[in-house]
Amino acid sequence: MAVAVTIFVIALVAIASERVDRTKVALAGAALVVVTQTIDQEHAIEAVDFNTIGLLAGMMLMVKLTETTGVYTYLAIRAGQISRGRSLAVTASLALTTAVLSAFLDNLTTVLLMVPITFLLADALDVDPIPLVIIEIIASNIGGTATLIGDPPNIIIAGATGLSFSEFIVNLAPIAALAFIVVTPLLYLAYRPRLRVAPDARERVMELDAERSIEDRDELKRTVPILVGTIVLFFVHKAVGLEPATVALAGATVMLLVTRQSLEKALAGIEWPTLFFFIGLFVMVGALEETGAIAEVANALGDLTGGNRSAELLGITWLSALGSGVVDNIPFTATMIPVVEQLQGAGGDDAYWWALAMGACFGGNATIIAAAANVAASGMAARAGQPISFVTFLKAGLPATALSMVLATGYLVVRYL
Repeated sequence: MAVAVTIFVIALVAIASERVDRTKVALAGAALVVVTQTIDQEHAIEAVDFNTIGLLAGMMLMVKLTETTGVYTYLAIRAGQISRGRSLAVTASLALTTAVLSAFLDNLTTVLLMVPITFLLADALDVDPIPLVIIEIIASNIGGTATLIGDPPNIIIAGATGLSFSEFIVNLAPIAALAFIVVTPLLYLAYRPRLRVAPDARERVMELDAERSIEDRDELKRTVPILVGTIVLFFVHKAVGLEPATVALAGATVMLLVTRQSLEKALAGIEWPTLFFFIGLFVMVGALEETGAIAEVANALGDLTGGNRSAELLGITWLSALGSGVVDNIPFTATMIPVVEQLQGAGGDDAYWWALAMGACFGGNATIIAAAANVAASGMAARAGQPISFVTFLKAGLPATALSMVLATGYLVVRYL
């Protein structure tokens, strides 16, 4: 356990320092926990969430293949024109679209679709894209909190409990909506100086002919319907018994079969550093789970609360937010499941699950490695030549998480205590 914790803490510090590429750090940490036998090879492989890896790879392929048609440029220009180039309207429309899509699609897929459009729109308006991307990341995690399929922690909780889609909406959508309404305007105010649109840039956008941005109409007809069909299938993937990774990889495969683009160029569009960062991170966190480090922290919660229901609910929420911010909300939620089952007792009090969901989902905004959507968006930004540093995201993510958690605490007290 000491080895696993030491390696993870050193890796986290190295990632935050940004002196070494985060993917190199994650892979080195993963190699160390395996070589030192802190986790054996079989369990290291099992620790990797291939559903996340497959979803990322499939969506990256489809985004790359459709990008050459000019459809994202078209959407970016139209978004700028509809908002009339006003920074408040642009920010509000991007944030709201991201939050809604994250609730009914999933936040990881949503950021993979929204980030390319955001960069193109920011370029057209001549503003810094990073504030918009950070606002979208935070909106995606807040919006994903609202439904069963919106954020991986909720999917994990639903799988362990059998709670329904409607139960998630009834219990979590109100606090997700409140957090979005409160947090997003404050983020805009904080970034407003960097989002000012010059009058001449606004005029240029209004004069652009969006139709001319479509570069290959034949390729558009071949690929975009597949992308749309894949997105539609995401909405019903549970009903048809398919995992998100299966849907994304199937869509990418069909698109590769119909496109005229070369396979080599398509595969080059995958954010390989992001995928390998995830693999390294999953293995390091798997070592923390395997050695019982995470379970020790979680079980300590039960001892501290002494069986008091109010203390347990609030403790679960805040511990989940803290843990998710440090080790990623997917594995932390999985580790907390048996702890919550033990704390809630024979009565089966569902409030415990809503406390876990709020903490894990909102905690996903704390750091750039706290949620899959954060890492994916950060990787795309780096590939576009505009990397989001650990500290840059922390300055926005940590206050957003703290404010969301304060709202979640009030919501818990009013509704469940």
